[in-house]
Amino acid sequence: MARTVKYFLLSTAAAALLASCGEGAKTPAPESNTAASAAATGETQSQTEAINAWFEAEFERQVARSPMFQTFLGRRTNYDKWDDASDDFARESHALELAALAEMRATFALEDLGAQAQLSYRLAEYNTELADRRFPFRNHWYVFSQFTGPHSGVASFMINQHRINTVDDAQAYIARLAGIKTYLGQHQQTAEDQFARGINPPKWAYPQMIATSQNIISGAPFDDSGAPSTLLADLTKKLDALEASDEVKADLLARANDAMMTSVKPAYEALIAMFESQAATATNDDGAWKLPDGGAYYALQLEAMTTTTMSPAEIHDLGLSEVARIHGEMAAIKDAVGFDGSLQEFFVYMRTDPDGKFTYPSTDEGRARYLNEATQIIDTMRGRLDELFLTKPKAALIVKRVEPFREQAAGKAFYQRPAPDGSRPGTYYANLYNMADMPSYQMEALAYHEGVPGHHMQLAIAQELEGLPSFRKYGSVTAYTEGWGLYSEYIPKEMGFYADPYSDFGRLAMELWRAARLVVDTGLHDKKWTRAEAIDYLLANTPNPEGDAIKAIERYIVMPGQATAYKIGMLKILELRTRAEAALGDDFDIRAFHDVVLKNGAVPLAILEENVDAWIAESEAS
Repeated sequence: MARTVKYFLLSTAAAALLASCGEGAKTPAPESNTAASAAATGETQSQTEAINAWFEAEFERQVARSPMFQTFLGRRTNYDKWDDASDDFARESHALELAALAEMRATFALEDLGAQAQLSYRLAEYNTELADRRFPFRNHWYVFSQFTGPHSGVASFMINQHRINTVDDAQAYIARLAGIKTYLGQHQQTAEDQFARGINPPKWAYPQMIATSQNIISGAPFDDSGAPSTLLADLTKKLDALEASDEVKADLLARANDAMMTSVKPAYEALIAMFESQAATATNDDGAWKLPDGGAYYALQLEAMTTTTMSPAEIHDLGLSEVARIHGEMAAIKDAVGFDGSLQEFFVYMRTDPDGKFTYPSTDEGRARYLNEATQIIDTMRGRLDELFLTKPKAALIVKRVEPFREQAAGKAFYQRPAPDGSRPGTYYANLYNMADMPSYQMEALAYHEGVPGHHMQLAIAQELEGLPSFRKYGSVTAYTEGWGLYSEYIPKEMGFYADPYSDFGRLAMELWRAARLVVDTGLHDKKWTRAEAIDYLLANTPNPEGDAIKAIERYIVMPGQATAYKIGMLKILELRTRAEAALGDDFDIRAFHDVVLKNGAVPLAILEENVDAWIAESEAS
C-alpha cells in the first residue's frame, strides 16, 4: 500500500483523454515545407510552454496552502505550522480549484497544445471535475478511525517528516508541538459534526483509537513512568545529533516539554474524551450503506478508486471468479509439497504453522531477522532491475518497522515516498507488532510490492520525471498505483524468483488476498455483510492468520472502496501487456512496456490503455 501526503484522484471520464506514449514520446513530425505548418508548430510549442508554466504556478499555489505538504517536499517554508483543517478552508480551497479550472479553459485551447500538454490539460480537468463531484461527500470519510487519522498521523509526521538540522528547525518543531492543540481541535470539530449526522466508525473501532491516542501521551513529560514519550524520545534523539551547545539543547528541550504539557496533552485528552463519549452510543453497523446517501457515496468511491464504472455487483462477481481461479493454482502447489488434505486444511496448516516453519518470534531478534531478510530480498531484486526497466529511480530505499505507538492499529505494510531533495529515502514500512501476522512465506511478495519492482520504482520514478508538471509527478490514482504494486508481485515469478514452492504459495496468497477484497469490500458496503461475516469469508478462503483477517476487514470497513483498486488495476496491466506481446511478437520489449506504464505518472486505467495502444501502434509502424 502506498501512502502519500497529498494526492490527486482521477475519474473514469478520463477515458476520453488523448493518449501519450510517455515522456520523450515522439509526436508526428511537422510538415516543414510550408510557412503555415512552421508557424503552427511554433504556436504549439509556445502554448505548451505557457500551460506548463501555468501548471507549475497553480501547483505552487496549492503547495503554499499546505505547510505539511511543503515539509513532505523537503522544504523548510512554514516549517513551524500545520495545515488548516477547518471546513471553511476546505470550501475556500475547493472554490480556488474550480476557479483554476475555469481559468485554464479560458486561457488555453486543447488543440493548440503538444501531446503531453494535452494529457496534462485533461488530467487536470477531470481531476477537478471528480473532486467537485466528491466534494459534497468530503465529510463521509471518517476523520478518525482505528486505521488512520490525525491522532496517529501527527506523531508519525513529526517523527518521519520533520527533520532537525539547525536550531531553527528545532524551534519549528517546538512551534508545531504548540500548534497540535489547534490542529487536532479542528479535526475534532469535524468528527463531532460527522457524529451528529450519523457518520462515525463502528463501536469496535473506538478502543483502538483511544489506545493509539493514549500511547502518544504515555511517558515523560506526560506521566511519571520514567520512560520518555514517543514525541520526547524523537526530539531528544534529533537534538542529540544537533550541532549546538548543551545549554541551547537544554533550553529547547524545556520549551518542548512545556508545549507538550500545554498543547499536546490537552489535545489528546479532549480526543480521548470524545472517543469515549461517541463509543457509548455508536452502533456496530459496518458498511457505507449506513451513512446518509450511503449508496451514492460508495458508488462514487468505487469509481474514484478503480477509475472504472463497474458496479458493486460486477466487482463482487469478479472477485468470486478470481478467488476460484487462484484456489486452483494453490491446490497444485499443495499437492506438489505433498500435503495430504483439502485446500482449506492446507490453509489451516499454513495459518497455524504447527511446525514453526513460517513464523519468526515476536522478539527483537525475530523482528531484526525479518527486516534484514526483507532488505536482502530487495537488494537481490535491485541487482536485476536492468532486465525489467530502462528507467530506474535515483532515490534510496530502506526497510523500517512501523513505530510501536501506532503498530497495533496500522496496516500490514505500506510505502512512503522519498523526499524530492534526497533528504529522506523511500521507506517500506513492515508492521511487526504480531509476527504471526507476517509469515515468512509471504515476505518475498510483500517486499516486491512495497519496494522494488513495486511502489518504490513507480513513485520514486514519477517524482523524478523531467518535463512533466509537478501535479503529475506527485499524483496518485489508486487503481494505477496499487495495480502496479500487485503486478510487481507477479513479475519476479517470470524471473525465476519464488524458487521455494511455499514462497510461491505466498505470492498466490497475496494475490488471493486482493481478489478476496473485491468480495468482502462489496459485501460489507453494498450487501450489508457484518464484520464477522467478512472475517469468516477471509478465514474460509485464504491462508492468512486470523489477526491478519481481522485487521484487514476493519481497514476495509473504514476505507470504503479503496481495497478494490489493487486487483482491478493489476488485471488491466496484465491485459495490456498480453495485448502488446500478441501484437509485437518477438519485437516486444518488457523494459519498453514498463517505461510506457511508468513514465507518464499516475493515470486512470483508460488512459493507461490508450498509452499502451499508442505505443503498440508506433512500434508496429517503426
